[in-house]
Amino acid sequence: MARKVVNRKELRAQVEAAEARGKTAKKAEKPAKEKKEKAVKEKKVAAKKPSRKKTVKEARMKAYWGVFNPAMKRLAMFEYADKKAAEKKAGELGATHFIQLVKEAIAE
Repeated sequence: MARKVVNRKELRAQVEAAEARGKTAKKAEKPAKEKKEKAVKEKKVAAKKPSRKKTVKEARMKAYWGVFNPAMKRLAMFEYADKKAAEKKAGELGATHFIQLVKEAIAE
């Protein structure tokens, strides 16, 4: 699969010849009215300023101790200060149950 060698000089000559033909044809076709219309400058439209995104308020969180089974199902919840009660509950349920810190959003 041989590739064809591109002769850039020939391509450039062809493009320049086409541009020259296009410019001469356009000059002959343009009437005087179009030149006057083009002379009138169009107003520049100001670009839209990016809008500010609303900052999302961070939700306040409250910590609890949760008692979980091996399948990660929460069986009980205790206040953060009642860690001993949560450990006692996990011990009563069995050796495979454990406690873990749980954070939940406070509804205001």
